[in-house]
Amino acid sequence: MSALPNTNPYLPMAAEVMDNIEEAPGINTLRLRLTDPAQRAAYTFAPGQFNMLYLARVGEVPISISSDPGDSEFIDHTIRAVGRVTEGMVRVKPGDVMGLRGPFGTGWPMAQAKGRNILVITGGIGCAPTASVVQYAHARRDQYGKISVCHGVRKPDDLIYGERFENWCKAPDTVCMFASQEAAPGWTGRTGLVTQLLDDLPAEAIEGMTMMCGPEPMMRAVAEELLRRGRPIDDIFVSMERSMQCGLGHCGHCQYGPDFICKDGPVFPYQRVRRLMPVKGF
Repeated sequence: MSALPNTNPYLPMAAEVMDNIEEAPGINTLRLRLTDPAQRAAYTFAPGQFNMLYLARVGEVPISISSDPGDSEFIDHTIRAVGRVTEGMVRVKPGDVMGLRGPFGTGWPMAQAKGRNILVITGGIGCAPTASVVQYAHARRDQYGKISVCHGVRKPDDLIYGERFENWCKAPDTVCMFASQEAAPGWTGRTGLVTQLLDDLPAEAIEGMTMMCGPEPMMRAVAEELLRRGRPIDDIFVSMERSMQCGLGHCGHCQYGPDFICKDGPVFPYQRVRRLMPVKGF
């Protein structure tokens, strides 16, 4: 799925900042609203796609969409301040206007997952690209089986989406589990790697489709463990991250072997990227 019909994908649309929610130190969710009513009515996206967000006189970066496609009014993006552009973006205020191009890339296989259990595994801010999966499935609860979410962080303070996770944990047929590499007072999740949460899941949780986003070593370790446990490789999907500067596969910055992350991904079947993931430098 590419940019909106009848628009120039190179030209950003104006989007007003409706809210700036601090999720954790240096991690904010921006709730945006396209200012043009016609563009707002026409804008659609699939869970897993991303937008290119532009901050005037600062620059442009790719950010995953973390809201539900069923929300026709607002578009959420969760941003970690890691550089000049993102540091500027987390400081914007309601009423400010940003540029938005998109949506770009491929989404999660939600149609393929209908009628099946869904296992979501994330690491760090990797839960942002998968948040739309859970939101989407919960909004269409009768179309999907049980949902299991395993989220890993380096330390408890890195945990984001507190309110969302609280609501997800209360939802029917939904299990949320957490792992932190470092312990802290009051931490009730597992201390260790997110891969260890597989041992705590009921067998039925891994019998559906697995969708992952996070550090590549983590995703590869989980995928290989699932294969060892007899899961078919066609049921495993990963969301990849690279330096994406155009969103259209023209600039070449995100080339990954024969593919471009921005247009052939960011969501890939694990089978398609398995050979390259262990290669250093790719």
